[in-house]
Formats: sequence, C-alpha cells, structure tokens
Amino acid sequence: DGNFEAATEFYKAHREEMDEGAEISWDARYNHDEISALQHAMNLKLQDEAAFNAEYQNEPLPEELSTDDLMSVDEIAGKVSGLAHGRVPLACDKLTMFIDVQKALLFYVVAAWSENFTGAVIDYGAWPDQHRRQFSLPDANPTIQTAFPKAGFEGALYAALDALTKDYLSREWEREDGAMLKIEKALIDANWGQSTDIIYQFCRQSVHAGVLLPSHGRYVGASSKPMTEYRKQPGDRLGLNWMMPNVAGKRAIRHVVYDSNYWKSFIHARLAVPLGDKGSLSLYGRLPGIHQLYAEHLTAEYRVKTQGRGRWVDEWKLKPDRTDNHWLDCTAGCAVCASMLGATLPELGLARAPAKPRIKLSARLNGTASTAESVPASSGRMKLSELRRMKND
Repeated sequence: DGNFEAATEFYKAHREEMDEGAEISWDARYNHDEISALQHAMNLKLQDEAAFNAEYQNEPLPEELSTDDLMSVDEIAGKVSGLAHGRVPLACDKLTMFIDVQKALLFYVVAAWSENFTGAVIDYGAWPDQHRRQFSLPDANPTIQTAFPKAGFEGALYAALDALTKDYLSREWEREDGAMLKIEKALIDANWGQSTDIIYQFCRQSVHAGVLLPSHGRYVGASSKPMTEYRKQPGDRLGLNWMMPNVAGKRAIRHVVYDSNYWKSFIHARLAVPLGDKGSLSLYGRLPGIHQLYAEHLTAEYRVKTQGRGRWVDEWKLKPDRTDNHWLDCTAGCAVCASMLGATLPELGLARAPAKPRIKLSARLNGTASTAESVPASSGRMKLSELRRMKND
C-alpha cells in the first residue's frame, strides 16, 4: 500500500545484518522517512522492479517474453534434412543469399526456396573463415583487417565483399536431381553508417551487380505505419513487407527496405512447421550438433507482442546476455530475397485488385456517369455514328 513504516522499524532493528554485503554508491540518497540509501533503493525496487533495474541499475530486465511457441536452440539445431552441405532440395528452384556486415567479419547465409516458401539453409558462415564451430564476433580471428593489412577500413571491406561474392555468386549449386542452380538474388546489409556508402559503391561496381542489392532492415513497431499501407510512388516496387523505392542522388542505385520484425517472425514460423509440410524451413546435414552456433544466433532475440494502430505486432529485441544475432538477420534477409523472386505462402498470396469498371463515353460526356451505368471491360465499343451525333448536339 506504499506505507513502509513497519518495514522501516524492522529494518532499524536488524540493519547490521540486512546491510551486510551491500555496496552503496551514494550514501546520502534517501528520503526523510527512510534511514539509509540501501533502504531507499529497496523501496524503489519494490515499487517498480523493471524501472529500478533500467533507470537506477542500468541493467534493464527483459520484457515479458512471448517465447511459448518459439523453438529452442536444440530444436532448431535438430531440424536437419539429411542432405549434404550445399545440396539443394529437389522441391526448391530459387537460391538466395544475405550478407550481414560487421567491422571484423562478414556473416552470410545461403538458402534454397520453392514457390510456396518451403526452404532449406544450405550454407552459412563468416568471412574470413574462422576454422572452428564455436566463435563470437568479439573473439574473431582472423578478421577482415588482418586479411587485408595494408588497406584502410573501406578498402578492406570492399575487398572482403569482392572475395566473398565472387566465390559464392559464381558457384553452381547441385540439386538432388542433378540440376545446377546459381544464386539469383543477394542482399547486403547497409544499415551501419560507416559502411553504407562503400556497400552502395560495391553493389554498383561489382561484376555481379545484376544480383546484388544494398538493403536496410527497418524496425517497424506497433506504433509505426505498417509497410503494407505504404503508398506506392512512381518507380517504387512494393512487396510483402518490403519495398524498393525509386532513387536519385549520389548513390543512384536501387536498394531494398524491409520490415525486420515481420521477417524475423516469418523465419521462426517457418522453422516451427514440421519437416515435410509446405512452408517448412530446414537445415542441411544429419548431425544436429554442427548447427549449435547457428541456432544460438537464431534464438539471440526475444519477441514482445505489442498492440498499436489496431494490430498486434512482434517486436524483436536482443537478449541481454547475447551479442551475436547475425545469422538470424541473414536468414530473414534470405526470405526477403525469396519473396522478391516470387515465393509466397498460399495463405499470403496477394490478391489481384479488381478491375475498374469502364464507364460509357456518352455518360462521361453528359456528366451522368454512375456505377449503375458502368459496363464491363468486355463490352462493345460505341458506334462512330453515335459519337458524331453527340458532337453535333
């Protein structure tokens, strides 16, 4: 009830043992009805623990997690297809790639997709290769800088992107039936301000410029305008929670903007679909253990279901104890590429807008056009004699 008098009396009687082990940075920080800064801190915590941890301890608690239906690390790592590393499933006919740019490493994922979004992760990794299954970005060795010691930051990043894309975009990937496929669409994360210009330059100058595009994941929360409500401007291309805006200016290259919250939820939904069902996403190989680190990246974020603008939205946030989520970003980006290539879930198929009814020319000229007078597009043309008569009138 907000009255701490009884608690204060108890604290007075047992203060020595209750203060034991506590460290206070500001001894004078307490109110007139309190007897110590430690008591003040505990009162704040009891009133609102989340606010206390965020504002006074600088250690915010995770928000209420919506993880009941999210797969665990072991469940994701165990969703293997049995196909060899780099082998394309028979049902898939589209290959996509996404590259996440960090100062020390490039993280990437290659995925195969069918028209109904049944997919398979057929390759992933980091450049330069770390030559070990367990590593993190902070302990990366070698790094982009050590691979190109004579180059500055921009030169080293350009060279790293060139080496990775020349290798992967030139490859042919064998499908189960022996057909050879190549990566049709690849996006490069251009959100990091220090790298944005060099990524745009690379995508423009690369020998694979027809496949590569810079991309920007946008945090579209519940309070934001959903991308499905964006108004298409001349030259824009709109898709399922992604768009390619018309461009002008020094960068002068098309790029992709997508709703990162939506596509992360989309990937987790695909992982939750059982193997064999349409829309399921699987991993290569037979041994779950090889995908432990990949699965840790995919579970490095939690989602909070939030309501706003008359809709519920998953808002994804990095867990306090995790630092690496790069393959989650890459896998979501691969799905965006697949959508750009025409993949769609049957239940998400975009319905064509109904054809606008044609209006009789006579009704237009007489100012009497109405829905009742509209005629379907297949109706006959007006006779020339009628047009002449109307003109003479």
